[in-house]
Amino acid sequence: MKNISPLTFRQGLKDGVPIALGYLSVSFAFGATAVSKGIDAIYALLMSMTNLTSAGQLAGAEVISSALAGVGGGVIAVILQLILTQFIINARYFLMSISLSQKVDDTFTTKHRLLCSFGVTDEIFAVAVSQKTSIGKDYMYGLICLPYIGWATGTITGALFSSMMPDSIKFALGIALYAMFIAIILPPTLTNHKVTPVVLIGAGLSCLFYYLPVLSEFTSQNTGIVYIICAIVASVIGALLFPVKEEDSK
Repeated sequence: MKNISPLTFRQGLKDGVPIALGYLSVSFAFGATAVSKGIDAIYALLMSMTNLTSAGQLAGAEVISSALAGVGGGVIAVILQLILTQFIINARYFLMSISLSQKVDDTFTTKHRLLCSFGVTDEIFAVAVSQKTSIGKDYMYGLICLPYIGWATGTITGALFSSMMPDSIKFALGIALYAMFIAIILPPTLTNHKVTPVVLIGAGLSCLFYYLPVLSEFTSQNTGIVYIICAIVASVIGALLFPVKEEDSK
């Protein structure tokens, strides 16, 4: 007997409404910030429609902004920075997708797995994996649909209205975007004591790159590379000093 999920596309749409509403405000902040960094509104929208990753898009906007300002190296160097930055920041989606793949039903062919993997975000994953039954392609498409529209709509709205907002509002939106990074690292930090020192190491390295004269000059020219260095060094130190045993990962 085939494993077919009872969850429908309509149920997916319903479950995706709260996520879509949340994405509207966050993507509005991203759109406004992207334009303030010199990125055209249409390109900010294109970023949201092809990435769907808040922290990754913010990091990408920083790299692109540096490139537009004439720093960060040539075109090839900037592209490599973008690729490596996105790979490192979004690597968690590999684990989410693997975990989610254990809950899908028989309607999930390879084609549908590839299509739905694009829409796996932290919030969509959390809602999908918490379902008590298996997940079908119809439900997953419904769950992704409204958040995707909300993310794109919020981005273009923020980008178009950014010029009408006072500087105080723009500053507040910029802080909201950086809070997305904190939202990613805070939950595992609270539940796993081995994550805390790794986060602190990464934050400490970032401060060194920002405040030390020699390193700060390098940072101003290579924003994307600094993200990569801090993430890799902190991860390596964490793996060596605070290894996760097999029983800890269960």
